Amino acid sequence: MDQAHWHLLLNHTPILGSLFGLLLLAFGILRHNAPALRIGLITVLVSAVLCIPTQLTGEGAEEVVEDMPGITHAIIHEHEEAAEVGFWAMEATGVLALLALLMPSRGRLFTGLTLVATAASFGLLARAGNLGGQISHPEIRPTGVNTQTASPAHTAEEHEDND
Repeated sequence: MDQAHWHLLLNHTPILGSLFGLLLLAFGILRHNAPALRIGLITVLVSAVLCIPTQLTGEGAEEVVEDMPGITHAIIHEHEEAAEVGFWAMEATGVLALLALLMPSRGRLFTGLTLVATAASFGLLARAGNLGGQISHPEIRPTGVNTQTASPAHTAEEHEDND
């Protein structure tokens, strides 16, 4: 298996893990349920750890798809930028979850911060995932997105037609 396979295999885990962790944290806070809080924090921490190999395999996945027909550098770059922001947000969220687990005296503060950060991380990672899906799934691209890689000759012809 190459890095593209690993990237495709792993890329859903931080997104779904952060969503599951978010739901567990919200439930634990609303119901004052300590086991749910602990499992939610662990889930967020594991999601942050799994985000690392997902991020590391992204470059290899890019190498595999960048020259395929219908895939532009712009669409890859947009995904890459969104994924980097989501990655760093998830890693910071993982640190908050770890602090909440290791510092029970400040657990309430760190748990609340982790809840908010997890919601933000989930949103950022879901956006990155959607943009990544658009790379090889044109059916989910917004209408009007140019998916063709124009050759210099084709571009010159279009320019002449427009004059």
